[in-house]
Amino acid sequence: MNFWAGTQHVNYDGTPIRGSGTPGKGGRARKPMDRTKRTILSVVITLVFALVHFYFSLPALNVHAGDLYFSIILLCVVFCACELIFSAFRDDSVKGYAKHTFQHARIPVILVALTLLVSIIGTVVGWRVFRSKDYASLLSVQDGDFAAEVSEISFDQIPMLDGASANVLANRKLGELSDLVSQFEVNEVSYQINYCNAPVRVTYLNYGDFFKWLNNHASGIPAYIVVDMVSQEVTVNRLEQGIRYSPSEYFFRNINRYLRFHYPTLIFDDVNFEIDDEGRPWWVASVITKRIGLFGGPDCIGAVLVNAVTGESAYYASADVPTWVDRVYTAELLIQQYDFHGLYKNGFFNSLFGQKDCTVTTDGYNYIAQDDDVWMYTGITSVGGDESNVGFILVNQRTKEAHYYACAGAEEFSAMNSAQGAVQQYSYAATFPLLLNISSQPTYFMALKDASSLVKMYAMVNVQQYQIVATGYNVSECLANYESLLVKNRVISAEQGIVVPAADLTEVTGRIADIRSAVIAGDTVYYLRLDEGDAWYTVTAAACPEAVIFDVGDRVTVRFAPSDGAIIPAQEVVR
Repeated sequence: MNFWAGTQHVNYDGTPIRGSGTPGKGGRARKPMDRTKRTILSVVITLVFALVHFYFSLPALNVHAGDLYFSIILLCVVFCACELIFSAFRDDSVKGYAKHTFQHARIPVILVALTLLVSIIGTVVGWRVFRSKDYASLLSVQDGDFAAEVSEISFDQIPMLDGASANVLANRKLGELSDLVSQFEVNEVSYQINYCNAPVRVTYLNYGDFFKWLNNHASGIPAYIVVDMVSQEVTVNRLEQGIRYSPSEYFFRNINRYLRFHYPTLIFDDVNFEIDDEGRPWWVASVITKRIGLFGGPDCIGAVLVNAVTGESAYYASADVPTWVDRVYTAELLIQQYDFHGLYKNGFFNSLFGQKDCTVTTDGYNYIAQDDDVWMYTGITSVGGDESNVGFILVNQRTKEAHYYACAGAEEFSAMNSAQGAVQQYSYAATFPLLLNISSQPTYFMALKDASSLVKMYAMVNVQQYQIVATGYNVSECLANYESLLVKNRVISAEQGIVVPAADLTEVTGRIADIRSAVIAGDTVYYLRLDEGDAWYTVTAAACPEAVIFDVGDRVTVRFAPSDGAIIPAQEVVR
């Protein structure tokens, strides 16, 4: 006897469902599951899916997190899909599926509608057209005096590496260590911090692949790398106990998953690698909230510090973060907040039509090490899109203290082009500039790299007069040439020039064995070689007018800052 004989499934409008009915007229129809059973099974499947989804997607359980709303809708869709499948419902129209779903899964459908409604209202409440003043006030900016507030940096404290060059050196250093290079890789991003009052870049190692993780995860990652940005020395710091929590770990030791499972309600902006004053490795995870509406006005409220070896962690409010930490506010967040400030301080519609006093940050940023903190630097330009700056800002990445310095001058990429033009015969590429205070002058400093990303020369460009460009094969030579140009162009007097403390100078006396001269950047530079040694000492006519009458055989005393180069800029030459 055929159980299905004479049975036909129909749509809500009475029309037969395709494929329903008897086996001979379109196939055997599926028998609906008991309502209680299918509800329980749908809930179980949805919960399992929720656990898997949370494990891999790691959404924050926070009303300000957009991922939470997406996850809620996704889980409701999964439950409704299970309900349709287990009820054996079939229909040719979307309307029929919608009606059946609403009748049998009313709570998930209502939850989806409420989630969409809340997210839409939360978005509208945070629209910039309504809340422009709130966006402008996210970053409090004070006017500053550059010469007074930014310390003049000693020539032997100038960071000479950018992130790309530091990573090249780190990879080469790792290649020298046979026990590490076969199992680990240098992370492609390094982090600039102050370590023992010196600017350095630190980076960690990643497992080479899954199988290398299997071989090494029990003991962890055995070392991290420190690159001195001044001396360019690369140090591999080996650890007694390996790093057990990192982005290249799997399962619950992956640092992002570890943070989420320990702090399920916090919204993390970025996770940085730092070391404390004792050289212990840490993860610094910036915690943000949305201050305007539900999703607008992101701002950092603190950080979670995780010991990379032991996994011990603690949350600190922004005001309580330890002073050895250098990066709490990311550069991207600070730039976004200044753009809000520069665009909307006079209202939203002014940013569209009048654009009075509207400013934005330039493309690119760098860091300045000062007072044992790292300050993010970027130029400020008008919204008109010209190639000049109206000033620049410095923002402390730990405290968010922000200073604006009015200084009309060259935009960073224009300065980079000027530096490259000064040595165009070599086809060197300039790094993004570092802002320095040289003789109370805002000065762009950059390294010039060859095609292999190796630093070959250095350049200094005056921010306000970017036709003043000095280059050198080492920093001290570049500084001396820059000083000469400042004096020659009457930007500073000779007495204001760069003076290295006498205690830091080396002195040598001898007879001139050879003397030559060359015109560099419009100034005459004299090259002196003494009878003892192979080094050449340089001095400009502007800095030492007496050099014009020097001759072979004259006995002179040369005072200079220590340098490893074959050409050494002299601080003073006396006969």
